[in-house]
Amino acid sequence: MATNYREILRLAKLGYSQRSIAASAGCARSTVQRVLERAESNPHTLEELLALSDKGIQQALFPASSIPSTRKPPDYERVHRELAKNGVTLSLLWNEYCEECYASKELPLMYTQFCLHYREYAQQTKATMHLDHKPGEQMEVDWAGDAAKVTDPETGSQTPAYLFIAVLSCSGYAYVEAFGDQGQESWITGHVHAYRYFGGATRILTPDNLKTGVTRHGKGEVILNPTYQEMAEHYNTCILPARVRHPKDKPTAEGTVGFVSTWVTAALRDATFFTLSDLNQAVWKKLEELNSRPFQKKPGSRKSCFEEEEKMYLLPLPDSPYEFALWKTATVQYNYHVSVEKMFYSVPCEYLKQKVEVRLTQRTVEIFCNGNRIASHIRLTGRPGQYSTVVDHMPESHRKYLQWNGERFLSWAEKVGPHTKAVIQGMLSSRKVEQQSYRACMALLKLGDKYSLTRLESACGRALQYTATPNYKTIQMILKTGSDLLKEEPETKGESYAFTRGAAYYGGGEGRC
Repeated sequence: MATNYREILRLAKLGYSQRSIAASAGCARSTVQRVLERAESNPHTLEELLALSDKGIQQALFPASSIPSTRKPPDYERVHRELAKNGVTLSLLWNEYCEECYASKELPLMYTQFCLHYREYAQQTKATMHLDHKPGEQMEVDWAGDAAKVTDPETGSQTPAYLFIAVLSCSGYAYVEAFGDQGQESWITGHVHAYRYFGGATRILTPDNLKTGVTRHGKGEVILNPTYQEMAEHYNTCILPARVRHPKDKPTAEGTVGFVSTWVTAALRDATFFTLSDLNQAVWKKLEELNSRPFQKKPGSRKSCFEEEEKMYLLPLPDSPYEFALWKTATVQYNYHVSVEKMFYSVPCEYLKQKVEVRLTQRTVEIFCNGNRIASHIRLTGRPGQYSTVVDHMPESHRKYLQWNGERFLSWAEKVGPHTKAVIQGMLSSRKVEQQSYRACMALLKLGDKYSLTRLESACGRALQYTATPNYKTIQMILKTGSDLLKEEPETKGESYAFTRGAAYYGGGEGRC
């Protein structure tokens, strides 16, 4: 798996420890240390490095990389023995393991893989590990198992309402909200509202492995949903998903799910709600009771523990809440536009046929290629099939059409002659939208360059003899065949004609046999 240099630099800029950065970026702490040392000695600042593309960051930090290809497996039996000693941690043992690997010119396992394999070994030896949570460090999120119900007032049918749960790991302070579905927008909105409810953000966010948050979570590889990652960057937090089928990685959320099922869902089982808003008002009332309920084995409550021990350690919220954005993949068409939600948005013409990522918010559409933004538009609404085109995105041959309009075409045609002007007027009025006829008018203009303006005027005059609204093809055929060069025969008057047999033949005179 390639090292995510951008994520390492971003989290380092936010002041996270190397251990947290390594866990979030899915790499060894020595890798983090090496990247930060390279960044410190690099002539570019962190801001300048983050402004580069992913490939540009890698080239700036490691222009010539020589990393060994072999990996040395750790001695987990020794790791397990050493952990029993006072003060020894997995992080310390992993650093010692890395030093051994580098001394023997072997590539060590990443920290996440080191811990993952040890946990598998520890399960076989029935070992347990205790995790202590610092104030403001971690928020765990999940969907409750039991759904509430919303009743249709007309039909009486019931639809499920899913409860989003966010819990602060240190104090156990919780936030709950009901949504009509478990889609990505509901998932992101739940996080935004939870941060607002807590009045701050935690440094670590631990979700379950839902597709709305985590695209892929394999051994040593975590691929986050782009929208979820963007939200984390907005709140300056890092995402550490729980391992697949390991609920103990987020025990606070799992425990709170049980409390919510008892003190919220079950407590409201006999109540009827006709709207999601009414349900949430009742849920939040029960939530206040749950957070204020005294602990059984220690003094205080979730709320008092939060206000006295954890609230002041939360990260400050940004000036504006995160705006939900939907990411899509599109291909640039031959007309240098991408099709998104049945609308068309332009990109620079040099990106024809390339795959791009499109970020849609309620008001804007941003288009990215290889992590770089190449276009931005106001989001179109209304009837499908509309176009948003930036002039600078057009090829040079297309831009010149924008310099012409109906009045200019008529002014040009008038200088050529009355017949040409009549043809141009017919072309401009032949379409419902005048701009649709500009291409034909421009083609007629080019015929004047090819055959001369005199011949063009003559061809338009001959075409008007056949139809009041000749098209470009008719005039082009006249010029191509040279019909405009043929002279017209003078028209003779009717009285000049005579009967060849004479009046005597028809009148029965002497000349008739």
